Amino acid sequence: MSNPILVERYRDKVLESFHRGVICLVDRDNRIVFSVGDVEQLCFPRSALKLTQIIPLLESGACEKYNFTVEEIAIMCGSHNGEKEHLRVVNSILHKIGMSKDQLKCGAQYPTLNEDRNTLIKSDIAPEQIHNNCSGKHAGFLALCKFLELDPETYFRPEHPIQQMIKKVTAELHEYPEDKMTTAMDGCSAPIFSIPVYNQAIAYKNLTDPSQFSPSRQKAIHKVVEAVTSYPYMIAGKDRYCTELMQICGKRVFGKTGADGIFSIGFIEEKFGCCIKIDDGLMGPQYGVAQSLMEKTGIFSQEQLKSLHHYAEEPIRNWNKFDTGINKVNESILSEFASNFQTVHH
Repeated sequence: MSNPILVERYRDKVLESFHRGVICLVDRDNRIVFSVGDVEQLCFPRSALKLTQIIPLLESGACEKYNFTVEEIAIMCGSHNGEKEHLRVVNSILHKIGMSKDQLKCGAQYPTLNEDRNTLIKSDIAPEQIHNNCSGKHAGFLALCKFLELDPETYFRPEHPIQQMIKKVTAELHEYPEDKMTTAMDGCSAPIFSIPVYNQAIAYKNLTDPSQFSPSRQKAIHKVVEAVTSYPYMIAGKDRYCTELMQICGKRVFGKTGADGIFSIGFIEEKFGCCIKIDDGLMGPQYGVAQSLMEKTGIFSQEQLKSLHHYAEEPIRNWNKFDTGINKVNESILSEFASNFQTVHH
């Protein structure tokens, strides 16, 4: 059975294309508060896993030894645009651990924004690994290798000790058996693990409420949430939903995107976790769904969220700037979300 249509694309009044997917929202007891689609569907968290991948570093004592700032911890959790500010912070991490940007293993990638790409092209400069949106995470991997005196050349291999540590923490935070996770390779060459949408929602709930874990794990998780909500620009950057959402809502909500249509959310006071997965993997529709959910929670006023509404509903314009249709979330699918969210919360 197919997952329901979450986002619709109309040309005039005709439904031209659409995006199916899954939504799962859980409470502090892992009970499903709201769901559509197959919540047991297996997929990879992709970059939404970064908030978990950093935990072994934070538990190790390396951050204290190298005096990492909250801003530097934030970019280790980020999928950044490769803007100047992002490069500054990643370079600072590498300088503190006495390592070079050439030791990163994430692969060279052009910056996200046209202006930054064009600056490199006009200067005849090839993109480097530090421009990769995952370079902050990889700098964190190198820091853990340096601290534990492990081989930095193979840090991205699944069998490397730090990746084994990360896999164990991933299983614990997602409350999902380690031996059931398929290990694959992410776009940045780091290991990534297959996990049901339901358990991905649980992981973000556990980031809001780590009380079941050891004191050292609780401290690490609190630092992750502090970092991403205090420095949302390090999580993504200009014209990015993750950053814009947390700039407005970061005291109550944090969110992180992942490739192939993932968006995960932690509701800080409610102790809820949510995972959205767009089946066709297109990047963009998950932000519309996330934004529509935000508008239905009742936590924020419509005025507070006004600048973000275009993610949930936006006109389609052609090259002449004529309106040809609209992208919008399938509101009928979300009709019960508000009442479920508010009933459980209150």
